[in-house]
Amino acid sequence: MYRVTKFLFPEMFRFAASLTKIYEFFMMPKPPHARLSSNMQTMNPECQSWPQPPGVAAFQLHKEPKLKLSLETRNRGDVMIVHCHGRIVYRDEAAALSRLVGEVLEHSRKLILDLSGVTSMDSAGIGELALLQNCAQGKNATFKCAGPNEFVRNLLDLTNLDSVLEIHSSVNDALESFAGDEVCADS
Repeated sequence: MYRVTKFLFPEMFRFAASLTKIYEFFMMPKPPHARLSSNMQTMNPECQSWPQPPGVAAFQLHKEPKLKLSLETRNRGDVMIVHCHGRIVYRDEAAALSRLVGEVLEHSRKLILDLSGVTSMDSAGIGELALLQNCAQGKNATFKCAGPNEFVRNLLDLTNLDSVLEIHSSVNDALESFAGDEVCADS
């Protein structure tokens, strides 16, 4: 390892020292009245604040329902069909879908997820579908998706999830594919 000292290259250190300037500055705290307040009230003592009406969120008189996904299960023989209406997005909707499908997979080995009523889906919804596929494989169950609209189908194509999931254009097509699986298994 080489060490450069000022004895070997004195002209370089004189040049560097001429470029270096040290600026001193002092930090003065702001006066107490100009600081941010720790509470959410106004700093102006002449301003009047009104109490929030009880039971109504401020400025959200038309509050959305908590869950924007409705799930309905039906069985057709030994096949369980989960119909989804709404959106499959981060948090409550994706968690509700996961809980329901987990319960269905405890009692059935054939599952169709009807996506025809899904209006929107985000990355959490995409991830939830992949997770459900893995869960079904772990329980030796068959998991199929049916009837995605153009938006959902494009998402599945873009994320390459269509290569992992078995996707059918309708619930009837998915049901017929189960019948075809049984014929192949018997021969």
